[in-house]
Amino acid sequence: MDASRARARGRTRSRTRRLVLPLAAGVCAAALTAGCSSGSGSGAADAPERTTAQAAPLAANDLQDDYQAVIKDVLPSVVQIDASESLGSGVVYDDKGHIVTNAHVVGEETSFQVTAATGGQPVAARLVAAYPEQDLAVIRLESVPDGLRPAAFGDSSTVEMGQIVLAMGSPLGLSGSVTQGIVSATGRTVSEGRTGGGTGATIGNMVQTSAAINPGNSGGALVDLDSRVIGIPTLAASDPQMGGGSAPGIGFAIPASMVRTVADQIIEDGKVTDSGRAALDITGRTVLDDEYEPAGVAVVEAEAGGAAADAGLRAGDVITRLADDDITTITSLAESLADRRPGDEVAVTYVRGTATRKAEVTLGEM
Repeated sequence: MDASRARARGRTRSRTRRLVLPLAAGVCAAALTAGCSSGSGSGAADAPERTTAQAAPLAANDLQDDYQAVIKDVLPSVVQIDASESLGSGVVYDDKGHIVTNAHVVGEETSFQVTAATGGQPVAARLVAAYPEQDLAVIRLESVPDGLRPAAFGDSSTVEMGQIVLAMGSPLGLSGSVTQGIVSATGRTVSEGRTGGGTGATIGNMVQTSAAINPGNSGGALVDLDSRVIGIPTLAASDPQMGGGSAPGIGFAIPASMVRTVADQIIEDGKVTDSGRAALDITGRTVLDDEYEPAGVAVVEAEAGGAAADAGLRAGDVITRLADDDITTITSLAESLADRRPGDEVAVTYVRGTATRKAEVTLGEM
């Protein structure tokens, strides 16, 4: 994904978000066979066959009951976050009043008003810390209301395509809204822009969903039918062929595993001490070829003792390939690194002067 991605950020002023629909429920075999006759035997006349058409409404009712049970379980853990110039969503993380949300929701602000999705008076909250590199932040309520209910976070490694999900938050300021869809894909690497208050983060292993994600949904909850949060809705795709307009049905959520990793460190240490994100330890910029097309990443500075410098790269080198990935822009480099871990050894192809060279680099940590 490129930097044309629009965030599902909180500012209802300039937001591009997506929406969509869900899936069809199958018919329960038990419902189809209940009371069916085997052709002979006692009770056959008293137990007429239930047709598929008759069973389908029962299956739909079961699914509806599942939706309503999940909403009842999880919605009290979802909040609306109001700042002076932004509005977004958040999820209650623990019983001490910590709320996890997106970094682009909090922006540069440090104080907020938080309202439960189920209603009640706003409660003041303050920023604990933000981690823009992963577009996550934690705020804390100054007083913990009675009945505060932390959400249950699931195991995002078990999330599968086709899984039914619900997105909960405050799209366009409509607090306590719920949309539904499926997991469209997993393992997506997505880059968000810096326009409109975005962090410019490149985030790996995201969950793609068809559930509607609109401005104000950022920081809310993407929930499975076991009432577990499997991700934090963050991005909605834009379509360059539509002038940057929304691409309905394509939204992205930060996986629960990364949310827990970042939130736990912020709560314990006030900052992220172990990002788990790979880095080359360079400052770089995109360079263009003679036809003004992106052609690589020029090393502006290679940090002394960093991964690139230790492998022999220096200022002026132009990186064109990382392992099997062609590198043409800063974004493509960030996306390639997002799929790797600190300590991984990768081959980096670069141009120095007119010569093409290759170096084995042990990746550092962002």
